[in-house]
Amino acid sequence: MSRRSVPKMPGDAPPKAEIERLLDAAVRAPSHHLTQPWRFVVLSGSALDELGEAWATGTEASGKDATGIREKAHRAPVVIAVVAKPHVDHPKVVEAEEHHAVGAAMQNLLLAAHDAELGAMLRTGPAAAMREVRDYLGVKADEYIAGLIYVGYPPEGDAERPMSRRTDAAEVTEWRGEP
Repeated sequence: MSRRSVPKMPGDAPPKAEIERLLDAAVRAPSHHLTQPWRFVVLSGSALDELGEAWATGTEASGKDATGIREKAHRAPVVIAVVAKPHVDHPKVVEAEEHHAVGAAMQNLLLAAHDAELGAMLRTGPAAAMREVRDYLGVKADEYIAGLIYVGYPPEGDAERPMSRRTDAAEVTEWRGEP
């Protein structure tokens, strides 16, 4: 109940073993017929510069101003690109379930980061669809970037920041039968 998105995480990257633990939690997500329709690209250090460059190049190619785009790759010391590959050729797999599985993997990763007292935030936006970013990450034609998960240590005082608003569950729930 206390998990929150942390938009910026200055400072050092968590140890590789900690990032591996987050990835281990991600792959424990349910996937129908164990298709596991995901893979991960972990970026840190100079790889964040390269991501920023691909992002800026893609932004410029779309005719938009790329001022400040390179810095967006550095909102955290680690970015985990979650690449989805729905197994639509499997005779028993429903494509929507593949997308749900990838979402569950990302949520597992976010919850594991929270459990480890790390900050994390899932982002997508225009970068996820840019050819330049896709090429940099090695995303194939039958794959897509499901999300970029920024990971690091939350800034001082982040725990005091108010939680984001959510609709009360009672407002979006219909009960039928006996609970």
